[in-house]
Amino acid sequence: MLLDAKAPHLSSAIPPTLPWKVNELVQPSEPLTRQGSGINGSFGDSEELRCVIAVIRHGDRTPKQKVKLKITEEKLLNLMLKYNGGRPRSETKLKSAVQLQDLLDATRMLVPRTRPDRESDSEAEDVEHAEKLRQVKAVLEEGGHFSGIYRKVQLKPLKWVKVTKGNGEVEEQPVEALMVLKYGGVLTHAGRKQAEELGRYFRNKMYPGEGTGLLRLHSTYRHDLKIYSSDEGRVQMSAAAFAKGLLDLEGQLTPILVSLVSKDYSMLDGLENASSEMKEAKAWLNEIITSNANTVDSNGSPEFPWMVDGAGLPPNASELLANLVKLTKKVTKQVRLLAQDENEKLAERSLYDVIPPYDQATALGKTNIDVDRIAAGLPCGSEGFLLMYARWKKLETDLYNERKERFDITQIPGVYDSCKYDLLHNAHLNLEGLHELFKVAQMLADGVIPNEYGISPKQKLKIGSKIARRLLGKLLIDLRNTREEAITVAELKNNHDHSLSINIEKEDAEAKSKLFHKNDEIDQDDDDDKETKYRLDPKYANVKTPERHVRTRLYFTSESHIHSLMNVLRYCNLEESLQEESLVCRNALERLCKTKELDYMSHIVLRMFENTEVALEDPKRYRIELTYSRGADLSPLEKKGSAATSLHQEHTLPIMGPERLQEIGSYLTLETMEEMIRPFAMPAEDFPPATPAAFSGYFSKSVLDRLVNLWPFHRQASSLGK
Repeated sequence: MLLDAKAPHLSSAIPPTLPWKVNELVQPSEPLTRQGSGINGSFGDSEELRCVIAVIRHGDRTPKQKVKLKITEEKLLNLMLKYNGGRPRSETKLKSAVQLQDLLDATRMLVPRTRPDRESDSEAEDVEHAEKLRQVKAVLEEGGHFSGIYRKVQLKPLKWVKVTKGNGEVEEQPVEALMVLKYGGVLTHAGRKQAEELGRYFRNKMYPGEGTGLLRLHSTYRHDLKIYSSDEGRVQMSAAAFAKGLLDLEGQLTPILVSLVSKDYSMLDGLENASSEMKEAKAWLNEIITSNANTVDSNGSPEFPWMVDGAGLPPNASELLANLVKLTKKVTKQVRLLAQDENEKLAERSLYDVIPPYDQATALGKTNIDVDRIAAGLPCGSEGFLLMYARWKKLETDLYNERKERFDITQIPGVYDSCKYDLLHNAHLNLEGLHELFKVAQMLADGVIPNEYGISPKQKLKIGSKIARRLLGKLLIDLRNTREEAITVAELKNNHDHSLSINIEKEDAEAKSKLFHKNDEIDQDDDDDKETKYRLDPKYANVKTPERHVRTRLYFTSESHIHSLMNVLRYCNLEESLQEESLVCRNALERLCKTKELDYMSHIVLRMFENTEVALEDPKRYRIELTYSRGADLSPLEKKGSAATSLHQEHTLPIMGPERLQEIGSYLTLETMEEMIRPFAMPAEDFPPATPAAFSGYFSKSVLDRLVNLWPFHRQASSLGK
């Protein structure tokens, strides 16, 4: 702006987008311009971007872990009663720093000072219990600080006895409880870097516009941005890091998280809605893999491999499974030797050491690699050898039960996850056989993971719609709200009735006198969030297109929702009531069938464009463009050379560019998109209607009321008496 005003001869030399390094796209795509999408071909200068919706998986994380043990120690049972209100049959959850410090103090008193002699007569169960207590202690001491975001403990009573008190009253007391400690799954420095870089990519590539595109839109209050996250710490921090890159922000992630990211557990967390169907799919998978079955019942044909039941499962799965167990034991044995020395040093620590106060900025994702730890031959991050051994030992034990001679195929993703993590972050430990184990685990995981969300296409659609039902409903509301706002803008722009203009100006006198200030009459927008809304007043605008407005909705979640949403998009045409073909073109269906993993930072993007030369009532006025990225690219990790060496130094895998889900030049209307998705989405009436405040800066109250009345969901709710 300064250069335009004072040195126009220099301003033309400034690049329209800020330079930054971007990875090569999977397939060539046309450059993004001010008008038109650029990814699905050009549709003329009359198109304007109206909406960007992205569903994004979190970044690179440490492996998720769980320790289960039955406790009978009085100190631990009393701790459970302390935090559940003294109710003997109620479970309690410990997440705060104070609660976890209490647990650590109790555990330190109970952990044996020396390891029992394996040759002694000690009972195997006692030895195992002591080992688990030692692991709990190590987890609580990890990193030197507490964080409820990535360490939480459940204590659930299992057995009770009746005790007679001195006054004759009889009360229950717990004598045994189940302790479940969940930890790990923390966003790594690599995950933070991936999220920030993807945010920068979105800023520079997803928003065609004048000058610096998105930043210009955002700074002039024409960009309506909302960011949602699940309850998981790694997902929240990925959202904050992405926002930092998207809006070119400075400083720590914590303030960004607090100010810009909204948590929505019901929409972006949990698999409870489809638990029975997923259990059925896993049981079927287990039968296929362990029974040496080379083929799976197929409803499809070789011509349509994505329609084959159990697609992707390797034909020699049972042989691979036996090899997986053998190689896992080999790696575990090596890590055990590394852990022995560390355990002796930990035993020397004072029982009364107090963990320093929890530092959120430190706990929620490091910025850089800890070079000193790696140089000293220690594992990356805050994980010590003792916890690294516990991680591998649990996988070895759970993968194959030697006594029952039974495999558990649900552990395959965990083995693959641990392999990938150690290959990327702990390559300096030079674990023999790890690369071979990774190859075997990858072949099995490529078949198991996609099929856990349904063996057959129809089952994938059913599970996908159950998991992503609320999210799908919200996406439809986002698109519909954008359309209604765009229609209102277009009508206002085309209406030259002088009396209407006078009326609007009279009603808007106070709002326009307070440019960028809150409209007190409306404190809720379409997303039912109470917050201040700001909008640019065209009367005072010093931009080329003051009426231009873009809505952005970003949903950060886990792998389950990415798989679920993708399965609904590609299989929604299997719904008997629909006569349309798949939303995803045949070429993309083939690519998706070969894409086994939707890795860290994988994402699905919906962009809506408005063709301003088409009549308002014409379905072709609004076009939807669908793209996806499979996220972090593993291929460089599997090669040798300078590229692989560089990755091992940085510990960060590159993010793949966008791929089309439609043919070039295809035209998916909003009307068709709504028709295809609606049967699987939460009904609109389940979302409480609210006055859209997206233009409350320069629309009169009468116009806003009219917009609400235009909204069909509002009318439907009114007719139902809601």
